[in-house]
Order: sequence, then structure tokens, then C-alpha cells
Amino acid sequence: MPLGLPRQAPTDRRTRVTTPSEQSPIWVQTPPGEPILHGVNWGGLKTLYIKEVRRFFKVQMQTVWAPAITTLLYLAIFTVALGRGGRTVMGVNFADFIAPGLIVMAMIQNAFANASFSLLVGKMQGNIVDYLMPPLSTGELIAGLVGAAVTRAFLVGCAVWLAMLLWPGVHVGVEHPLWAFWFGLMGALLLSFLGLLTSLWADKFDHAAAVTNFVVTPLSLLSGTFYSVEQLAPSFRAISHANPFFYVISGFRYGFLGISDSPIVIGATALLAVNVALWALCYSLLKRGWKIKQ
Repeated sequence: MPLGLPRQAPTDRRTRVTTPSEQSPIWVQTPPGEPILHGVNWGGLKTLYIKEVRRFFKVQMQTVWAPAITTLLYLAIFTVALGRGGRTVMGVNFADFIAPGLIVMAMIQNAFANASFSLLVGKMQGNIVDYLMPPLSTGELIAGLVGAAVTRAFLVGCAVWLAMLLWPGVHVGVEHPLWAFWFGLMGALLLSFLGLLTSLWADKFDHAAAVTNFVVTPLSLLSGTFYSVEQLAPSFRAISHANPFFYVISGFRYGFLGISDSPIVIGATALLAVNVALWALCYSLLKRGWKIKQ
């Protein structure tokens, strides 16, 4: 060693002090199987929600405005065919009676359409891993998918309501906004959970279409949207009271008109209980990876 130069200490990797920039990443320091993210992954949940909203909003003419036009056609046909001569139902004009039911019917049908599409198209196209690989818990995955479906439902409902405000001879003023919001939310959640279950069960688009045609559409049309169930025979009235869609329609109508053919509090509580049960079923099936994980 040249004279005058200080002697360097021997290098020992076991005793070398590492700087913060040289430390191992957190995923190396965490034992296998132990979660790194604690609490709610708000960033991932927000990303999933925005992704699902952008997916349907990119084709908003088909997913938002087209259902509004279809609902207005229902209103036009039934008011022309049955609403002439000053016909009233439960003491109100026929057009005013069916308008709230048409609004919430469009909401729940589009909530189902949105929720039943996401995971199903992932299974059909082979990119279901895009939903399963991100660091999202089962609850966060459900919240993102269902939240986007509920958002679409309320956008469709607002579009139909704004169009009906301009419709001649129809009054859609809201007398009890909190009840209208509650039953609209419960109905959207009900069909969102049902749509999520459908997307888990279905193996092709025909399966989802079968649920739409043979379950969702009949239950929504036979839920008292165009008539009062009090006018039915006792047996058919009992069947109507077993239909959860009936409580959504009746409660939402109460929010607009202040009249209802079902107990409001009982309907609100029953819908909440059904939604909790459906959430638990969705959580259990997604947690197990039913029909989406090999």
C-alpha cells in the first residue's frame, strides 16, 4: 500500500450498514400470506369504480339515454291507451300514478344490466384476472362493481325524471324525497346484487339474457307499476306481496305521490334485510371463487 494513504477497513456484507434507499421493499419483509395493505384500499376501490363507470358512460347513448327513451314510450302508450277520460288510480291521475313506477323500473333494470355484465364479459374474454389479481379484498370488489351499477341506475332515473318534467299532462313532483331516495337505492342495490350473482353463475351471455327475460322483466312488470294491487283478486294480491319488486315500486311511488298500497316501513325494512342477505351470498361466493377460479 502506498505510504501516506489511510488503510481501508475490510468490507463485510454482514455488518455493512444499509441506507434507506438500499433497504428491501416491504413485500420482501412481510411473511408469506400476511396482507401488506391494512384497512380499506381506497385507491384501488376508487380505480375500480371509475373504471366501471367509464365503461358504461363511454356508450352513454346506449346505457343512459336509450333506456330513458324506452321508458317514455311506455308512458306514451299506456297514457294514450288507458289514461283517457280522466281515469284515476288510488285517487290520482293515471299518468301521475304510473310515472314513478316507470322511473324506478328503468333504474332497477339498468342496475341489473350493468352488474351482470362486468364479471361475465371477463370470463367470456379470458381477462377475469384483471378483477382477481389487483390487491382488492372481496368486499372492495363488490363495492366497486355494485357502486358503478347503482350509479348507472341513478343516472338513468335522473334522465327519465327530467324528460317526464317536460312531458305534458304528467306531474312528477317529489313529496317525500328521503323515501324516494331510500327505495330507489334499495331497488338498485337489490338488482345489482342479483346481477352480480348472475355474472358469477352464467357461462355465456344466453344465461344472463335468460335471467333478464324470465326473472327480472316479469317481476318488474308484475309489481304494480301499471296498476294497484288492491284491485287484484286475493290470491294474486298475495303473490304480488311476495314480490320484492312490488315494495320498491310502491315505496318509490310514495316518495313522489304520498300514496302507497303497501306498508312503507315494513317494505323499507324488508328490502334492507333482503339486500343484506344478497350481499352475504355474493361475498361468500366471491370469497370461494365460485365459477371464476380453477
